[in-house]
Parts: sequence; C-alpha cells; structure tokens
Amino acid sequence: MSECLCSGESFTVCDSPARRQWIMATAGAGGALALTAIVPFVSSLMPSERALAAGAPVEVDIGKLAPGEMMVVEWRGKPVWILNRTPEMLSALKKAEPMLADPASAVTSQQPAYAANETRSPVPEMLVAVGICTHLGCSPSNAFTPGDPALGADWPGGFLCPCHGSTFDFAGRVFKNKPAPTNLEIPPHQYLTDTRLIIGSDEFDKT
Repeated sequence: MSECLCSGESFTVCDSPARRQWIMATAGAGGALALTAIVPFVSSLMPSERALAAGAPVEVDIGKLAPGEMMVVEWRGKPVWILNRTPEMLSALKKAEPMLADPASAVTSQQPAYAANETRSPVPEMLVAVGICTHLGCSPSNAFTPGDPALGADWPGGFLCPCHGSTFDFAGRVFKNKPAPTNLEIPPHQYLTDTRLIIGSDEFDKT
C-alpha cells in the first residue's frame, strides 16, 4: 500500500486507484460544466428559425410547374401562391376588368412597381401572390372554372374566399362590392432563371 508523505516542501501524491478515479471524475465534471457553458453561447450566435422565417428569401424551383398548375410555398409564415397561368387564364384578365374594384392596381402598397400591370407580374404567365384575403386574413380557394354555377355565368375564373365571399381574378385583383378592400399582396420576387424564382428579394432588379 502506497503512503502519502508531506514533509516541509516535499509532497508525494498517493498513487492509489481510488485517487486516480477521483481525479478523473473531477476533470470530467469540469469538462462537462465548460461544455454546458459554451453551448448556449454558441447557440446565441446562430439565427433562430423564427428569425430566418421573419425575413429570409425563399428560392423555389418552378421548372416542373405545368400551365394551369399552382404550388404553394411559405414565406414569412405566409402562404405564397405560384400559378403558371394558361393562355385562357390570361385572356380572362381583360374580361374581368369591368368587374374589378382596382383593375389598374392603384393601391401601390399591394405590389412592387414592376407588378403594377394587368398581369401583376414581370413574367405574364406567372402569378406570385400572398394567398391571404385582405379582408380578415382567410385563405382563398381555387375557383378556376369560368361560369361556375355558384359564382354566376359571368364568372371569369379566379379565387374565392370561403369565409365572407370575396372574389379575386387570376391576377389576385378583388372584384367590386366585396368585403376585401384591396387586391391580394404581391411579394417582392425575382426570376433568377427560367426555372428558378426567389421570393422575398428583388435586389437583382436594382441597378
């Protein structure tokens, strides 16, 4: 059995198995405490999911979106519609104009300047719109079929809000005498290529 000697400035450490285990346990506990302290600090340097969702642009592949099809993506916690409009849908825009509250998109807060046109898009075939009714925040449903019996023989096709009956055309423009006060919001967006779209940023248009 080893002995511990302490005489003046001379000190011999006991080299017993119990002491070695105690030293290792103490070192391990210290390392664990240090790691515990480091992890929250490192985490604090990383952006949270909420922060990313609050403003991060969303890049979307639209290469497989066929004419007449619509996809929905999330941006800033909102549903964003991406509709590849058919020639028939585009021709319905002109037919709908006399029935619309704001056919010329005069309420400028609802779209970027490059979307203040008949199609409300820099690319006529594509509609990119926030799918939230401007009345009380419900999400409109597809009502693509012209002359839908529920909407009347003169219905040109578009979207119907199931909550209070607001209707919108294929450019997200609101029809007259409906609860919704304005057209649907067009978010900032940019076409990176013919098949890639980024929502939430239009900086590439700025020169």
